Amino acid sequence: MTDPSDDTERPRRASAPRSSGGPRGAASGRGTGAAGRGGTGSGASGRGGAPRREGAGAPKREWKPREGAAPKREWKPREGAGAPKREWKPREGAAPKREWKPREGAAPSRAGAPIRSGGSSARSGRPPAGADRRPPRAVDDDSRPRHDDPPIPDSVEAKQLDKVARAELRTLSKDNADWVARHLVMAGRLIDDDPELAHKHALAAGRRAGRIGVVRETVAITAYATGDFALALRELRTYRRLTGRNDELPLMVDSERGVGRPDRALELGRSVPRSELDVPVQVELAIAMSGARLDLGQPEAALTELQIPQLDPERAFPWSPALFDAYATVLEELGHDDEAEQWWQRSDRATIALEQAAIPEGEDTVEIIEELLDDTREEKHGETDADSAVAEPPAEGDHGGTSL
Repeated sequence: MTDPSDDTERPRRASAPRSSGGPRGAASGRGTGAAGRGGTGSGASGRGGAPRREGAGAPKREWKPREGAAPKREWKPREGAGAPKREWKPREGAAPKREWKPREGAAPSRAGAPIRSGGSSARSGRPPAGADRRPPRAVDDDSRPRHDDPPIPDSVEAKQLDKVARAELRTLSKDNADWVARHLVMAGRLIDDDPELAHKHALAAGRRAGRIGVVRETVAITAYATGDFALALRELRTYRRLTGRNDELPLMVDSERGVGRPDRALELGRSVPRSELDVPVQVELAIAMSGARLDLGQPEAALTELQIPQLDPERAFPWSPALFDAYATVLEELGHDDEAEQWWQRSDRATIALEQAAIPEGEDTVEIIEELLDDTREEKHGETDADSAVAEPPAEGDHGGTSL
């Protein structure tokens, strides 16, 4: 190993030793560069001027503590810190810790584990977030409630329904509208002969088109025909709310009578001005109000309810037979049998006159008469087969009235 003091092998920069009175870090000049404590030159680092490379320069000095510095304390654990950890024991007199059990009837979570007692789901009784909230589906499909809709003959078509009623079904899909329309046609056909079956058809239509006014109206009318006045009244109120119409007000008054509330029936009948109602509706309302008066034992007031301008004994209108019958009934209640018999006869004559006229309400009738022409007659404007005579329709506002 080469002696570090041998100048022939490796020249070493001189470094001045630190003096007690000289400036810190003094060196031979700016070119050599002084740095660090102990005045070592360029390339020196550390305390005491130890060289950077191993074996270069002076040997590394052993570290000694500064004079007057306190000796380094040896670390020792705190007394008692190494004691073993005590086992926990319940306080004397405290109740034992209860084991958690699920609430009776509580559904398990989706993963099959019970709901934790400390969570909000356990407190509120609601299933946890993300759980299946739907009720369990029955294994047997036949156990689910079903509606047995009455069958409809193949000959019944949707186009057989009234045009106004069909227009109300336009909000439905094509298939659903046709299905509902066919049930309404069946309800109209069966209302007189089999009101129970007609009501089933109306209910079937209501299950698919409950927000359509004509459907709720049909359900109400068929319910009234079966004697279910409470249902009829409820459906009529819905129909009135959906459409804003008062054309079924007489049937609502009669339904109030059917549930035993004649006072409310009279109040309901007076809630709408008569002038706002069509003439047929005015007549039907007068008959219903007269019946409510009879329910209250007021035959004189019942007769007054029927004395309206439409009570014309000289002419027959579609509403005349029912109006004449109601008037005759009240006269019998008052003991005027002879006068009541006259109105019964007028009702019969009005029915016969209307049948002979055969003018359906709201429709015009056209009668075509064919005449055979003699062969000797000359052709007129190229027509030789027949002439046609068309009966004039009744005047507007006449309501199909017929003279008696």
